[in-house]
Amino acid sequence: MDVAAAKQIGAGLAAIGMIGAGIGVGNIWSSLIATVGRNPAAKSSVELYGWIGFAVTEAIALLQAYIFTVLTCIYLHDAIHMH
Repeated sequence: MDVAAAKQIGAGLAAIGMIGAGIGVGNIWSSLIATVGRNPAAKSSVELYGWIGFAVTEAIALLQAYIFTVLTCIYLHDAIHMH
C-alpha cells in the first residue's frame, strides 16, 4: 500500500468518530425527552445531566474534527513538498 493512500485512509477513519458523536447526541436527547414524558416533575433534575452529556459528546466530536484536520493538513503538506 502506498504511504499517501494510507494517510488518506487514516484521515477518513478519524472522521468516522463524528458519526458516533451524532448518534450519541440523538440518544441523549431521546432519552431525556422520554424521561420527561414519563415523569414531568423530574425535568429539573434530569435536564442538567442531559446538557452535560451533550457537552461531553460534542467535545468528543470536536476532538475528532481536530484530529481529522491535523491529519489532512499533514497529508497535504507532504503532498505539496513531494513535487
